[in-house]
Amino acid sequence: MSDPTNTDGDDAALDGGRPPRNPDDELFQLYDESPVNEGYGDDPGDGVHRDRSTKDRSEQGDGEGDGDEYSDDELFADDRTEFEMADAYDEQLVTGAGDGENADQDDLPDEFVEAGDEVYAELLTRLGEAAPQPRLSATRKVVELLGDPHHAYPIIHITGTNGKTSTSRITEGILRAYGLRTGLFTSPHLERLNERIVIDGKPISNEALAANWADISPFIGLVDAELTGAGEPRLTFFEALTVLAYASFADAPIDVGVIEVGMGGEWDSTNVADGQVAVFTPISLDHTARLGNTVAEIARTKSGIVKPAAQVVTARQEPEAFAELKRAAELSESNLVAEGENFSVLSTSVAVGGQMVSIKGIAGTYRDIFLPLYGSHQAQNAAVAVAAVESFLGGGATALVDDVLVEAFATATSPGRLQLVGTEPTVLVDAAHNPGGAIALAAAVKEYFSFEKVVAVVSVLDDKDAEGIIRALEPVVNEFIVTQSGSDRAIDADELASIVVGIVGAERVVVELDPRVAAELARESAGASDRGAVLVTGSITLVGEIITLARDEGWKP
Repeated sequence: MSDPTNTDGDDAALDGGRPPRNPDDELFQLYDESPVNEGYGDDPGDGVHRDRSTKDRSEQGDGEGDGDEYSDDELFADDRTEFEMADAYDEQLVTGAGDGENADQDDLPDEFVEAGDEVYAELLTRLGEAAPQPRLSATRKVVELLGDPHHAYPIIHITGTNGKTSTSRITEGILRAYGLRTGLFTSPHLERLNERIVIDGKPISNEALAANWADISPFIGLVDAELTGAGEPRLTFFEALTVLAYASFADAPIDVGVIEVGMGGEWDSTNVADGQVAVFTPISLDHTARLGNTVAEIARTKSGIVKPAAQVVTARQEPEAFAELKRAAELSESNLVAEGENFSVLSTSVAVGGQMVSIKGIAGTYRDIFLPLYGSHQAQNAAVAVAAVESFLGGGATALVDDVLVEAFATATSPGRLQLVGTEPTVLVDAAHNPGGAIALAAAVKEYFSFEKVVAVVSVLDDKDAEGIIRALEPVVNEFIVTQSGSDRAIDADELASIVVGIVGAERVVVELDPRVAAELARESAGASDRGAVLVTGSITLVGEIITLARDEGWKP
């Protein structure tokens, strides 16, 4: 079998399933010359990790991420509605996954689905994500046994309270538009575990998920035994999943990882890695039982992802949160850039299927770029992502290429964030599960849509500020249908209904325990209005359930 590390002759085309790099390519020179990427890969400045222990699978790379070819006429047809435009982007992503010589193969049934399900089932036997262990030692022991796979590629590490996933996805999209092979780790998933580990823009295959889990399981077992022998819980769901993600990225291999923190930062299992760029989205009160009762305490915990001499990028923060981030940057001798001081959103305007944004970055200004996401908060997420990539590629000294940014923004998606899952009537799902997210959601609904009637289907988990969420939604919602998601942490529907009634009045509240029935009731109520809409929110679990229901029932032809 050919050696994928050989750059001579015919084998030059084998580089993790991608064409060889052109040493004269300005984009790759920019990447390779950046100080944050020194020391990665087998050759100085290469930036590519090639794991020879798994070269057989690397050689069989499926060539994902080569890019989709769609004309402007196809994507920007003037006669399309905003929802048809959104569908075009969804279709582009799905169709692009099957392009190329393996298109027919992609249509075949996935024979490894059960193997992927078994991985998830094994993870579910562990302590859940609602009870993370404030430790790094357990995760560190496993990755050390595996040869530190998280050191095989540079990392952009992202934390915050709201906007982490969207910012991570936009950041990854820009890097991929530059031709870099990316790894993206986010949480939680909406429908399937594979969504959390994304390689070159596509969720990890069930085959790779199962194979990588089989590779790391013996080492996890060794550490589990050591932990239980010392009277500690074995690796949690998220600790084990983090190890799986880092190992999967090294196996792929990738050029750069975009890693979203699970909870907090300092003791989050993802923090065994050293991010060359540490990114902070807006910080507010959430998970107070574990992170602290003040914004300053939460920011202090999150600032733990800042490593020595890193690049630090932060969205606009409350003064007490910014003070903690500034302190962490100074102590670690890192370079800090902040929204409002070093970069900003210059303007946004409503457009069909999203918005037009102009952003002043750290090194360049990018005007009138289409972003197919709704809400000023998404424009802010995009600005933070731009600053993060500028910091990563050129240390904040080199502007991004306009055409590359246009391509990246045009294909940006954020599943579960004001996502259209149904028409006639319109059904939108949004994973806002704290007051900050609900405020942003309400503002986006008011600014981007002109509904006559909005019927909200809501469920909230027991550790969330249900009252704060409902108060934020009340101005834009006409009727609330209170339900209870499948999570064992969901607030009892009757208990949640009493909270909602206390805020909006009994005449605007209906209770239905079954989320599927609740969604159908909401569709009937909204459908009675010419411009009625259903909004499903309050719980990521509920959003995932309704996304599946909408697809199964064909709510969006």
